Amino acid sequence: MKILIKNIKKLVQVEDIIRLKVSGKEMSSLKTINNAFLYIKDDLISDFGEMKELAVKDYINEKDIKIIDASGKMVFPSFVDSHTHLVYAGSREIEYIDKIKGLSYEEIAKKGGGILNSAKLLQNTSEEELYEQALKRINEIIKQGTGAVEIKSGYGLDTENEIKMLKVIKRLNENTPLMIKSTFLAAHAVPEEYKDKQEEYVDYVINETLPIVAAEELADYIDVFCDKGFFTVKQTDRILLAGMKYGLKPKIHANELANSGGVQVGVKYNALSVDHLEYVGDEEIKALLNSETMPTVLPGAAFFLNLKYSPARKMIDAGLPIAIASDFNPGSSPSGNMKLMMSLGCINYKLLPEEVINATTINTAYAMGLSEEYGSIAKEKKANVFITKEIPSIEFMPYAYGSDLIDTVILNGIVL
Repeated sequence: MKILIKNIKKLVQVEDIIRLKVSGKEMSSLKTINNAFLYIKDDLISDFGEMKELAVKDYINEKDIKIIDASGKMVFPSFVDSHTHLVYAGSREIEYIDKIKGLSYEEIAKKGGGILNSAKLLQNTSEEELYEQALKRINEIIKQGTGAVEIKSGYGLDTENEIKMLKVIKRLNENTPLMIKSTFLAAHAVPEEYKDKQEEYVDYVINETLPIVAAEELADYIDVFCDKGFFTVKQTDRILLAGMKYGLKPKIHANELANSGGVQVGVKYNALSVDHLEYVGDEEIKALLNSETMPTVLPGAAFFLNLKYSPARKMIDAGLPIAIASDFNPGSSPSGNMKLMMSLGCINYKLLPEEVINATTINTAYAMGLSEEYGSIAKEKKANVFITKEIPSIEFMPYAYGSDLIDTVILNGIVL
């Protein structure tokens, strides 16, 4: 399919030379083209530029080309959401009441809520029903502008149900237009039957579940919740090392509840990303500055759980890149709306609009190992873009936090 989008008010996040990530002061820089065009051929971005250049292009009069007039509208690269748990059974709004009454995340977990609650629900839900529930969420985030997403297991907590989750993720990747990456996260919590036997559960994950996941090629990455009350640095070290032997790239839940050492162990194993990062000090920043690991902030979780906010501003000022993902899950961030995450990034983390755009596109693509193909407008990158409604400026995107500003979604060169 050939698509020509013309009269674009502003073409956003343009790159002449593809960058893998944006760090430090560069995060406040965002290349745009006013009064632009974008030409898509098949599933790739083929050409773009100023409208005054379009008249000399040899493809403008092709008969089979679809022309979209974007007068007054802007075109952005699709969001990339590098951290979600959107395959889950049911919801956990009752725990929301516990939060309102003042119970902490840890207190809810200790009384059988949290991740263990989701595990019980998932274990009693068929693969087909799990798929149908997740498909509705996928369709929702597509309409909200997301073009690539990472989805974790971690609500199974036994071999059978972790495999069930990963098979659902695989089906979603095969049957939807999204680029989906899969993460094996059996070390999300310790099941009730392994209470006070955490090392035995780590052995079970490594020796029983992981080999099957690897043999059936169900995961791209391996993740561990390395934090206070969950898995220790030593246990995380063991699990990551085991996963890497099977070719799974590490990602880490780190420092959400305490200075857990999760950042350092993530850097040690060259993790693609370390995510959450509410508790980050000078030692963590120093470790990240000497690494290729992407610090990823999850504003939805901190907002919903009323946690302290990650020092994202301090990290950027120190020269680090920052990614922003949704953490879409039933307990701590029941939203995959990346435009909302941009708004939270500006309001609660004091990031500039240009910084949150970079954080939700090119840097989240890097956190999924996809920034050579996704996350910006560049020739030969995937044609994943969205056209806004008529808006006055790029700043309006995070400013109008409750408004639906997306008019048209194009994924893999197809108008949805």
